[in-house]
Amino acid sequence: MLLIQNGYLKTMAGEDIAGGSVLIDDNGKILAVGADLKAPEGAEVINAEGRLVTPGCVDAHCHIGLHNEAVGWEGRDYNERYDPITPQMRAIDSIYPQDESFANALRHGVTTACTGPGSANVVGGTFVAIKLFGKRVDDMIVREPLAMKCAFGENPKNVYGQGAKRNPATRMGTAALLRELLFRARRYLEEKEADKNPAFDMKLEAMIPVMKREIPLKAHAHRADDIFTAIRIAKEFDLRLTLDHCTDGAVIAEELAKEGYPAFVGPSLGSKSKIELVNKSFTTPAVLHKAGVPVSIITDAPVIPLEYLPMCAGLAVSSGLPMEEGWRAITVNPANQTGIGDRVGSLEVGKDGDVVIWTADPLTTVGAEAFVTVVDGKVVYRA
Repeated sequence: MLLIQNGYLKTMAGEDIAGGSVLIDDNGKILAVGADLKAPEGAEVINAEGRLVTPGCVDAHCHIGLHNEAVGWEGRDYNERYDPITPQMRAIDSIYPQDESFANALRHGVTTACTGPGSANVVGGTFVAIKLFGKRVDDMIVREPLAMKCAFGENPKNVYGQGAKRNPATRMGTAALLRELLFRARRYLEEKEADKNPAFDMKLEAMIPVMKREIPLKAHAHRADDIFTAIRIAKEFDLRLTLDHCTDGAVIAEELAKEGYPAFVGPSLGSKSKIELVNKSFTTPAVLHKAGVPVSIITDAPVIPLEYLPMCAGLAVSSGLPMEEGWRAITVNPANQTGIGDRVGSLEVGKDGDVVIWTADPLTTVGAEAFVTVVDGKVVYRA
């Protein structure tokens, strides 16, 4: 057992607890949260000495493990650029847990990441939610499949519509390819459920969890028109949907609030490297939150290294997002909005023992990092 005591607990499940403790059992689950907990016999005890204690941070959209640090072409396993429709690709087959980005993230309090294919393809394959500590991805999985990646806007057009001179060359072409896949997947599922034994199709098999609403479409969409196209198609086929990047979110915040889909906002740090990023700003989370849109903040790592997720939340706070919402945007919101909130995102009895003791509040202090990081009840980083 592990007892973390004498911390300032930000549980993300209720009021903060000064002088609070978290008790984690031998199975890596939170056994108790509160003030003045006593250490069971034989338990390891860590005195937080009044430091801030939070759940491990969660990134709802990145490519960690599929795009590795300090390498060239060999370490870029996140885009299968030879077919615009590749739903049969699975992130778990490209993830390299030995990459240094995993240790960097843990040192900065990020313990869970939703990672998967990039946005070169109209449909790129399935995302997975993983813990960031481990040697073998099979043992790190929180949920798989988590979502089906699809992409709108510049990226698939640039990969297939310019030098390659292939479909899609326009936004119309992207939408048409996605619709065609969804029509075929719906018919395939109907035939299977009617015991008509359709010929096996690996792409359509991969789409069944989407059609059955077991996982959402994870829509890469920056510009307002692309966001609305993603919503339009999701409605046509009665699908679940998340709006990833949502760069123009502040421009259409009221409309998005009416729709109710979660927005995963980012990467907001760095240059406006392409046309559809013209409205990129750290004010977007605040505008969306004020309008009533559920917001998570993402890094899109390696675009922003995953270890800077808390810093991005702090920049959003400095641009108008309430402090509590800044913390929610990197803990309980991404956990709940990606369907893994039963495991991570808050300090609650029964959830995974992922806990961070901070050197200082990373949303207000430049250079703050983890003093101790715990994943599944194990100390995986100690300053």
